[in-house]
Amino acid sequence: MPVDPTTRTSTSASTGTATRTETITSFTHGGATRRAGARLAIIGSRTWRRLRRRARRMRGWLGETVTPAGWIAVAAALLGVVLGLSLAIVEWLAVGLAAFVLLLIGGLFLLGGNAYEVDLGVLADHVVAGEEVAGDITVRNASRHPVLPGRLEIPIGAAVADTLVPLLAPGAVHRERLLIPAQRRGIIDVGPVRSVREDPIGLLHRDIIWAKRHTLYVHPRTVGLPTTATGLTRDLEGIPSRVLVDDDISFHAIREYVPGDSPRNIHWKSTAKTGALMVRQYEETRRSRVGVLLSLAAEEYAEDDEFELAVSAAASIGVRLVRDRREPQVVVSGEVPEGARRVVRAVRRLATATPVLLLDDFSGVDRTPLMMGLAEITALTARQLPDLSLVFVVCGSVPTLRDLREATRRLDPGTTVVVVCADPTARPGVRRVDDVLVLTLGAIDDLRHLMSRVVQA
Repeated sequence: MPVDPTTRTSTSASTGTATRTETITSFTHGGATRRAGARLAIIGSRTWRRLRRRARRMRGWLGETVTPAGWIAVAAALLGVVLGLSLAIVEWLAVGLAAFVLLLIGGLFLLGGNAYEVDLGVLADHVVAGEEVAGDITVRNASRHPVLPGRLEIPIGAAVADTLVPLLAPGAVHRERLLIPAQRRGIIDVGPVRSVREDPIGLLHRDIIWAKRHTLYVHPRTVGLPTTATGLTRDLEGIPSRVLVDDDISFHAIREYVPGDSPRNIHWKSTAKTGALMVRQYEETRRSRVGVLLSLAAEEYAEDDEFELAVSAAASIGVRLVRDRREPQVVVSGEVPEGARRVVRAVRRLATATPVLLLDDFSGVDRTPLMMGLAEITALTARQLPDLSLVFVVCGSVPTLRDLREATRRLDPGTTVVVVCADPTARPGVRRVDDVLVLTLGAIDDLRHLMSRVVQA
C-alpha cells in the first residue's frame, strides 16, 4: 500500500555555539512509479507533437515537390516491387525498380536550389505606354560546390518570363537581360523571381521564391500644352477684377461711409477735407482654382482606345496645371456597389504634388460598370469643391449634348466649364453649347491645338 512521503527533522545543539537542522524527504516505491510514469507521458506527448509537425511539413513538401506524374511513378514503384516480390513476377519487379531509379535521379536535379543568390534589377520605375524597359537578372552560386542547371521564372504582371541558368561553378555569376514590354497603361508588378528546379521527365518540381518585387508604372501618353490662365476665384495673391469689395489689397477709390463699414478702412485725410467719414474701397483680387474631372463609367465609352484617349487627355491637362503650380484638383469616379448606388456617391482625388505622382495615379485608373457616371461626379465635386473657377470635364463619346448640359449644370453657375470629349472616329473641333466649351478630341496630338484655342478664348 503506498504511503505519503515522510519528512524527518533532527536538531542537535552543542555548548550553545552551533545549531544544526537536517530535513530528509523520502518517497515510497509507489510514488516513484507515478513520477516516472508522468515523465514518460510528458516525453511521449512532446515526441508525438514533434512527429506530427514533421509529418505536416513532410506532407506539405511532398505536395509541392511531387507532380501528378511523380505520384504515378511512386505508385508504380511501390506496386511493382510489392507485387514482383510477392508473386515472383520479374516484369513487375523491373517496372518498380525502374520507377524507383527515375525518382532517385529526379531527386538529384532538385539539389542546389538554395545555393543561388538572385538579384532583379529594373532600370526604370516609370515608363510611357508603348515603350520598353530593360532589366537585369543576376544569379550567383554562393555555395562551395557546382550547381546543376536550373530555370528562373519572372512574373511580369499576368505573364511569366523564363530564363535558363547554366551549370555554375562555385562563385560563378550568370547575368541575363530582361526586356519588359509596356504596350498599355497600367501598373505592372515584376517579380518576385522564382528559381525552379525539376527533372527532365517532370516527376519532381521545387520552387524557391526570392522576396524582391519591383513595381513598374506605365504612364499614359501625354502631350505638352500651353499655359492657361482662365478661370477666376477670390484669392489675395491673384489678379484684380472689376468686382468692388470692402477689404482686399488692390485699392480702388474713396467713398462715403455707410453703417456697417469697418472703422479701420476710414481714410482720415479725406475725412478731414470733406468733413464726412470717408472709407477706402478695393477691387477684389482673384486667382484661378482649376479642377479636372474624369469619368470612369464603362458605359460612357464606346471602346478601350476611346477610354485611353480620355485618360491621356486628362493626364496632359493635369500635368500642365501641376507644372504651372496651379494646385489643381484632379477627381475621378469612385466605385460604388450596385445595390448602394441610390444612397452612396463616391469620387477619388489623385495626388497632384508632382507630375510623376499624378501620372502614377493615372496609371492605375480603369473603367468598370460600378464607377460613378459623369452627372454624379460633377454633382459631388460641386459639393466638395465649391470654390472651383475652371473645370475640365473629360468623358467619352457616348454622353449626348443633353447629358453634358445636365452634368455641367450641377457645377457652380460662376464656374467656367470646358468639356473634352474623346472620340477617335470624330474630327477634332471646338464648339460652344450654351456657356460650355466642348472640345472634340480625335487623337491626343490634337489636344495641343485645341487647348491653344481655349486659352485664347
